[in-house]
Amino acid sequence: MKTNLFAPLKLRSVTFKNRIFLSPMDQYSAENGLPNLWHTVHYGARAVGGAACLIQEATAVLPEGRITPGDLGIWADVQAEALRPMVQFIKQQNCIPGIQIGHAGRKGSTAIPWKGAGYLDLNQGGWQNVAPSAEPFDSKSPVPYALTELEIQTVVQSFAAAAKRCASAGYEVIELHAAHGYLMHQFLSPLSNKRTDRYGGSLDNRMRFVLEVATAVRQAWPENLPLIARLSATDWVDEGGWDLEQSKVLCAKLKDTGVDMIDVSTGGLLPGTKIVTGPGYQVPFAESIKKAANIPVGAVGRIVNADQAEQIVANKQADAVFIGRELLRDPFWPLHAAHSLGETVPWPPQYDRAKI
Repeated sequence: MKTNLFAPLKLRSVTFKNRIFLSPMDQYSAENGLPNLWHTVHYGARAVGGAACLIQEATAVLPEGRITPGDLGIWADVQAEALRPMVQFIKQQNCIPGIQIGHAGRKGSTAIPWKGAGYLDLNQGGWQNVAPSAEPFDSKSPVPYALTELEIQTVVQSFAAAAKRCASAGYEVIELHAAHGYLMHQFLSPLSNKRTDRYGGSLDNRMRFVLEVATAVRQAWPENLPLIARLSATDWVDEGGWDLEQSKVLCAKLKDTGVDMIDVSTGGLLPGTKIVTGPGYQVPFAESIKKAANIPVGAVGRIVNADQAEQIVANKQADAVFIGRELLRDPFWPLHAAHSLGETVPWPPQYDRAKI
């Protein structure tokens, strides 16, 4: 290939045709955790558009692990069965189907964004939120129920069971959602984890839940298939929160559990934090983790054009770029990026007459 962005990438037995991954973005369009035609068309279009891998939106491992009632789920076999046709279509487009699995913790039981986004109580179809500690997300959120050690193990096993369903549905990549203030991130940060048992306090204790989940999923997930973890590298607070140095330690330990790549993002734990954004503003975090933990990383955040993406990969700041909003605006962003960079890549034969 002429470019770094369109060079193949191999993780375990899976070869990605280029370095462009669809970043997981919630569609809030499921019912009882089940997909529908919206999901088929949404993900199908991006598979046709030339991305190497699609990471499906946050998919809950338990009903109470959803962010909203519109979240996809993988807590039941019927959900895996319903996802299988979409997964097969993605594969037919020479695209790798991936899925992000997670648990919202204290940030769950909220309304779909365009229906108000506020907390839903039990009378509104909501549920009891859980968390490491009885610390609400903000002043408008309810106090979550603090999980016992036995209940924590039940959640760990729900991730492992979800991984088996992901395999049965045909996915070839799992991404663990340990970012953006959801349950795994809540255990990591001292700002949300006030526990005094073996899951709280020291860095080793705060990392324990995430490492147990990663270990359980790796054991349940086929050995030849890659496992990715999405991480918020910082809480964007001056002191007392989760930060880059702790992230480096965690990523090295995740590598030891069998995680193959870190998808590096930031923030989401607290409302109202000041985040200095700009083109590629999170790329330095990915680069730092790549060097410190010696693990492949994906970069995300305001990556908007082909030249920028090419430079990130060419400069070895990241091994792949995870594209979000640009792939919402333009499902064919990868094909257009190839043209912009002078790279020749195949188009779907049905669309060849429109090839640039």
